[in-house]
Amino acid sequence: MRRLLLPAMYVESIYHIDLAKLRARGIDTIISDLDNTLVPWRKNKINPALKPWLKSVKAQGFKVCLVSNALEKRIAYFRAELNIPGISFANKPSRRAFLQALTLLGSKPETTAMIGDQIFTDVLGGNRLGLFTILVVPLCDRDFFFTRMARLFERWVLRRLVKEE
Repeated sequence: MRRLLLPAMYVESIYHIDLAKLRARGIDTIISDLDNTLVPWRKNKINPALKPWLKSVKAQGFKVCLVSNALEKRIAYFRAELNIPGISFANKPSRRAFLQALTLLGSKPETTAMIGDQIFTDVLGGNRLGLFTILVVPLCDRDFFFTRMARLFERWVLRRLVKEE
């Protein structure tokens, strides 16, 4: 169980991910969560640094896709704004949407990184498929009610997992 819940990397934000190190690991694809990973939950305002970051990611040859539990309307908006494909209603940690993203991008699990802010959806879902998982600090404290409850348990699990190392 520990292997499934522990991210391969833990960083403050997407802007702290060393893309050269990912490339050196053989990673050529990035699947990312949306809410509280790329943009604050329930907000449509895009951080001015996000588009240049995505442009840099693409310029370095990475394929990128959103995989989110959010509604289609929200994902459609960000697909258009960010000019990247995206899958809504992902039902993470289910493997279905991750597999769908891999097929869409023509990628393999062993060359794909999953970036997200939640252990029980993003990290667990990515680890179940053998993706390189990256946990980021949530962008804001606001969350869906059930996510707030899950975060309490996530903090407890993270403390325990880190202690074991």
